[in-house]
Amino acid sequence: MKKWSLITLSLILSVVMLSACGQKAAKNTDSDKANQPKNSTTSQASGSDLTIESGKLIIGLSADFPPYEFQVKSSNGTNEIVGFDVEIAKEIAKDLGVELEIKDMPFSSVLNELKGERIDLILSGLSPTKERKKEIDFSNIYYKAEQTVVTLAENKDNFKTMDQLKGKKIGVQMGSIQEGIAKEIEGATLTSLAKNSDIVMQLKSGRVDVAIMEGPVAKSFVNNVEGLVITDAKPEAEEEGYVVGIKKGHTEMVNQVNKTLDRLKAENKIEQFVLEATELAEKK
Repeated sequence: MKKWSLITLSLILSVVMLSACGQKAAKNTDSDKANQPKNSTTSQASGSDLTIESGKLIIGLSADFPPYEFQVKSSNGTNEIVGFDVEIAKEIAKDLGVELEIKDMPFSSVLNELKGERIDLILSGLSPTKERKKEIDFSNIYYKAEQTVVTLAENKDNFKTMDQLKGKKIGVQMGSIQEGIAKEIEGATLTSLAKNSDIVMQLKSGRVDVAIMEGPVAKSFVNNVEGLVITDAKPEAEEEGYVVGIKKGHTEMVNQVNKTLDRLKAENKIEQFVLEATELAEKK
């Protein structure tokens, strides 16, 4: 009888200890849940456990760069930001399982906004220069385009080579790769402005002799602004391609963005986005 009582007591103690451990684990689970951000969203794309704490992906861009990103009037009369960078951003957000938010800002501000974590990604015709690589990480190149020189139609024959830009007044977008190209031109006087549309106004009014622009952007302005042409001069850039800008050290985000870009390339979606955005830019 005494032996049976000891066995019984041992069993009872075991049950009590297991119950206590279960309660402790449950409490820890509840605590873990309570400590997670209330608005966090965990991506289910490609097995990723990337967490976007705000529940949305915030993209920084400068919406004056057709066909990459630009504004059109929507059916209800409000301005809508469109372009093939915007379509790519939508696909990245979709694969992450989060809402997309777009922030329009001067191009010269995008790096500081990313480093300050006020945006999650830069998708704004960003070139992967060595200087930028020191500050942020890049996705793989998703699109390549050449650089061009734009001038008034009557001046086209004056700018057949880059040597003929020496000592000239050149309009460029502030903080852009085109600004870097122009700085290397001997004796050139630069007018660096936040928006390409402002540069075109400077060109039309004769305040600058030429403007250096990325190929599709230049074509869009030439097709929509009377009196502009693309010259035969061909600027050379360190990097002709464009990438998504990502905060330094965010390796998982880099991997996730590259997965989306790889999928879009495999589906020939990027070329489709470029074509559709170019057609839309020419109609506006």
